[in-house]
Amino acid sequence: MFKYLILLFGTLCFSQELVFNNLFDSTLNSKIACYRIPSIINSTNGTLIAAIDERNNSCGDLKWNRDINIVLRKSYDDGKTWTKIEKIIDYPLGESASDPSMIVDKQTGDIFLFYNYMNLDKAKDIYRFMVIKSADNGENWSNPKDITKQITKKDWNNDFMFITSGRGSQSKDGTLLHCLVNLDKGTHVFGSKDHGDSWFLIDYPLKPGDESKIIELSNGDWLVNSRVNSNEFRYSHLTKDKGKSWFTFENKDLPDPACNASLVNYNTSSENLLLFSNAFDSKKRENLSLSISYDQGKSWIKNKTIYKGSSAYSTMTRLNNGDVGLFFEKDNYTKNVFVRIPKKWIIKN
Repeated sequence: MFKYLILLFGTLCFSQELVFNNLFDSTLNSKIACYRIPSIINSTNGTLIAAIDERNNSCGDLKWNRDINIVLRKSYDDGKTWTKIEKIIDYPLGESASDPSMIVDKQTGDIFLFYNYMNLDKAKDIYRFMVIKSADNGENWSNPKDITKQITKKDWNNDFMFITSGRGSQSKDGTLLHCLVNLDKGTHVFGSKDHGDSWFLIDYPLKPGDESKIIELSNGDWLVNSRVNSNEFRYSHLTKDKGKSWFTFENKDLPDPACNASLVNYNTSSENLLLFSNAFDSKKRENLSLSISYDQGKSWIKNKTIYKGSSAYSTMTRLNNGDVGLFFEKDNYTKNVFVRIPKKWIIKN
């Protein structure tokens, strides 16, 4: 009983320390059905950028919604205050953009924002993949570039596929890495070796796998962590040869209700940690939690519950002071909140 009280007290203290900043709330605007699919990064100068779908006709996904835009907000003080909502992608009715994800090129400072596109009037069920770039920390963005042909195969044209929302990553040698899902043919890694001038597809299907995240481990291996539909936990895929061959294993210590999640490196002077956020429940989208791996993704320890209630997609980024910024869907998709996780809850004392 005494041990239980100590754990309960620790949990209460932690939850009281967290402040949920509601960045996108559909209940405040009757014209918007919902905001969904959060993505967050911090630029090389420390600007936080939070992007998300603005879904206007309904909360339906891209394939069923004729009016989805991409909007964002920025913070210049590590998430304490935020700019007004800014619409950066807005096609005519019948054309929709969805599922934002971002990569920061730390070598050039450029930010790449990817999204999935569909013209529901002229090319229903045909997915196109777009990227825009900012060279000034998210203040301005380039015109969209269609990279569909570079990161898909010719016989995929009519397939149900999409770039995973949230974020990609960058390896030590500068390669940009991301994940594309083909629901019939498996998850695939794609990337760029020339800072986004061109993009390549690794023709190796990772199964099982739906929405997935990729990072480079401290030894140079690549790790992909995957949502698996009709399953109760996550799967991981590991390559030691830059995608030529892969080893797949179960993550039974990461229960998951088939929901997009977030995976990031968190390196300190003494440890190379991995952080993972998801709806930590095998059945329901709830109990948004932070898990830590001390062995480069082989095993996981559930560290803290961030929010016990209804919660779904999440994305993370490391802040300037070592805290972690977490952006997630809350309360049955009505709110999308930013919360700072103190580094003292991550690093062992």
